[in-house]
Amino acid sequence: MSSPGEYYKALPPIIKAYGTACFVATAAYELGLYSPLYIALFYSEVFYRFQVWRLFTNFFFLGGFSINFGIRLLMILRYGVQLEKGVFDRRTADFLWMMIFGAFSLLVSEIIYLSFHLTIIYVIFFHWGVLSAIPFFWTPFMAVSLVFMLVYVWSREFPNALVSFYGLVSLKAFYLPWVTLALDVIFGSPIMPDLLGIIAGHLFYFLTVLHPLAGGKNILKTPIHKLVARWRIGPPPITRVNDVQQESSSGVFRGRSYRLNG
Repeated sequence: MSSPGEYYKALPPIIKAYGTACFVATAAYELGLYSPLYIALFYSEVFYRFQVWRLFTNFFFLGGFSINFGIRLLMILRYGVQLEKGVFDRRTADFLWMMIFGAFSLLVSEIIYLSFHLTIIYVIFFHWGVLSAIPFFWTPFMAVSLVFMLVYVWSREFPNALVSFYGLVSLKAFYLPWVTLALDVIFGSPIMPDLLGIIAGHLFYFLTVLHPLAGGKNILKTPIHKLVARWRIGPPPITRVNDVQQESSSGVFRGRSYRLNG
């Protein structure tokens, strides 16, 4: 059994960086080093005071140390690692692009969601005067949504894998996001962060897998391959030339199938 240090060192680069950032953000908060209000996503602060860091920092705060925090961090370390080491093995740029696309999609969906509710609030408040009757699910932190996006993509890539819930119930991975969402709602967590993560994950999976498999064009090609290669993030990508050389040198041709995203 490897030590915690060896386990951490063996983590793939993107998940290692994201998981570390989430842990550090919570640890610093618990130590009283900062207030979450300074990293929360308040669009008024972004657009009127140009505090653009809020567009990024809100994705790293999973809340204070708690059972929910531990579960979210374990989701990152389990499902994120399996994605980056499995489906996205030697495709660090593609995995990083998935995270960036997910974050961007969540920001856009948050703006649309807020605009929709503000319109409803305006109409009801000025016409019926029952502002307090509007359920307002907006959240200033979307780290949970980004984690849920990872879980959803993992569930689509490994749909038949068995997942155990507290050692009591086992189910196929395909149903994991929906069961987790249901449990969160039952235990009092808001539904929108989980649901937005599922929507972002499905959008990515549809554009990069389902649509191309149906004969459509991949409109979400990874544009950061050169940048990742220049910074030497992760192992070098697989090239078809190297595959052919390895197969020819062994004297046996072994079919390889992997999804190209760029």
